[in-house]
Amino acid sequence: MLRFASASNGLVETSQAAAAAVKAAAPAGDAAACKLVVFHVTMGHDHRALLATLRKACPSARIVGCTCAGIIGREGADESPRALGLMLVWGEAADLSLAYTERLDGNNARTAAATLAGDIVKKHGKPRFCMLLASGIDVDADGCIEGIESAFGKDVTVFGGTSADTMQGIASYQFLDDSIHEHAAVLVGFHDASLRVDTRASHGFVPAPVQLEVTRAEGNRIFTISGEPAWTAYARGLGLPPSATPGDTIPPGAVGVALSPAEIEEYGDSHLLRVITKKLGDGSMLMPVRCATGTKLTLMRRDEERIFRNLDVMMKQFQRDLAGRRVQAVFHADCGARGRLTLDRVSKTDIVRAMQEPLMQGNQCPPWLGMYGFGELARLLGKNTFHNYTTALYVISRG
Repeated sequence: MLRFASASNGLVETSQAAAAAVKAAAPAGDAAACKLVVFHVTMGHDHRALLATLRKACPSARIVGCTCAGIIGREGADESPRALGLMLVWGEAADLSLAYTERLDGNNARTAAATLAGDIVKKHGKPRFCMLLASGIDVDADGCIEGIESAFGKDVTVFGGTSADTMQGIASYQFLDDSIHEHAAVLVGFHDASLRVDTRASHGFVPAPVQLEVTRAEGNRIFTISGEPAWTAYARGLGLPPSATPGDTIPPGAVGVALSPAEIEEYGDSHLLRVITKKLGDGSMLMPVRCATGTKLTLMRRDEERIFRNLDVMMKQFQRDLAGRRVQAVFHADCGARGRLTLDRVSKTDIVRAMQEPLMQGNQCPPWLGMYGFGELARLLGKNTFHNYTTALYVISRG
């Protein structure tokens, strides 16, 4: 059976931070026996030194991770330039599987993801659930979901998130064992039959009276809105000049796609949010999912009271779903714009506490690894779904 432990810190020196996190997660000194290390790290750390230290401490483990705008651990949230969070996993080799590709983007997402999932099925069989880590800037997440489901089926939950930088939309990184990549993707399968994962996502944005119609798009690239360069129209809708950068638009610039009545009833919000991750030289822009010509995008505005209310509803749903089960670990993907770019420090601390307290075992927070990234994967109305601007929790439990 799989066993989990986590730790996080904001130590400045990279090797010291990595060694301290491993020691805190495995105080009994059994880190060398762990089978998997999953980590999230901010951009200021020396990533090569980090990988080298993790390899020394966990010589037999597969190591996967990605950059982010901040981490969330059982110790709280940390968006400093040098923040690190990790999860160690022990168990039988048959309980875990891993596949990766060095290139997954908006052009090949479905085929690359199908290959990843197909490799896992071929070597290890169908997993109970799986975690995907991929690039947050140029991914087509809907294509990823379709590709994974083509091999696993739609009943296997896909959770995880996409990597981020300092919310500038310039470059983010993914890690596999001893190597660093910019456009890679990693799929981790969990095969332990005693485990279950429950996933939910929540935002709390409301529609603004501005709607944008996509008049030309290919894949996840939008060329024109209402017949003019997409970035110009999008920036103007936000009250910004065409010279604005993604870093200027990501905090206030959520766009929404209307949901069905059944989806609204479960989700608690009327729209699925999307982030614009990159501005291209010809005035086009990228979304992390496909966007068809004719799509109507509604500009959305943050409602802080609604964010807290929706989160409270989500945690009550988790408590209901987990009745009689013991939480083993929580993976967590949060939108970078819900960190310091959206909420002040007090609100951010409150929102993390509101997530963790309902899942505590006695007075102990379960192993917890979260990141502020560019996108989140969680089920909606029973379907694997990609989200933006949400808090998405993935609660692994045992009956």
